[in-house]
Amino acid sequence: MTAVVAQEQEIVESADGVPIACWRSGTGPPLVLVHGSGEDHTRWRPVLARLSDRFTVYAVDRRGRAASGDADPYDLRDEARDIAAVIDRTGPGTCLLAHSYGAICALEAATLTSGIGRMVLYEPPIPVGGSGEPSGLGARLCALIDAGEELRALGLFLVEVAGVSPREVDVLLRIPGFRERAPLARTLAREIEGARRYVIEPDRFCDLTVPALLLAGGDSPPELRRAVDAVDGMLADSRVAVLPGQTHRAMDTGPRLFLDTVLGFLQ
Repeated sequence: MTAVVAQEQEIVESADGVPIACWRSGTGPPLVLVHGSGEDHTRWRPVLARLSDRFTVYAVDRRGRAASGDADPYDLRDEARDIAAVIDRTGPGTCLLAHSYGAICALEAATLTSGIGRMVLYEPPIPVGGSGEPSGLGARLCALIDAGEELRALGLFLVEVAGVSPREVDVLLRIPGFRERAPLARTLAREIEGARRYVIEPDRFCDLTVPALLLAGGDSPPELRRAVDAVDGMLADSRVAVLPGQTHRAMDTGPRLFLDTVLGFLQ
């Protein structure tokens, strides 16, 4: 059973004036958590208790979710500025843990602030070597959302992007906590497009010396491993940790392994 951790909401104003909600818990040095697509700060519940035992945790709701604001037109760079604004609030030496699309945003944020002490990036879905969005996925997601089928849209995203099996998705769709994520589906298409358009530019990261741990699931789709290796190849101080038997959701499927690996690096 997942332990319940008391959290208090804080609001940080981003560079464009958009309010970004963070959920604070625990005591210790600061650790900022950044979730992926189709999720919010609650995605970290399976691992939050142990993280909060060692850190003051700030679990971010990325823009377009819950108490966080939003703005048009959407730009991935604004998400990076949001994370940088949170880290500038939490102070020098802040650790950063980011998952999936949130890891792309976090990688960009690392070029905007000097406040990061260490960072962990879990399978940023950067298109490398021809990999990327499955054919027509954005249009199919939009069609489902327009038809009021937000949960089906989330399920489609998990199968085709995160490599989750249809059987696992069927189980998730019956869990009340997962069903509460239905409104988040409206952010999927723009983030898929953001990832599809993202281009690694090594020259922009050559001066980035933040120690980084790149996580890869041992059973994740090969395109995610290619993305992890590409990021590892352009950072000055990085290493890759493969999580045996895991895919894109080790926080859920292998929380002890996930936490041992992350905490072993951050501490």
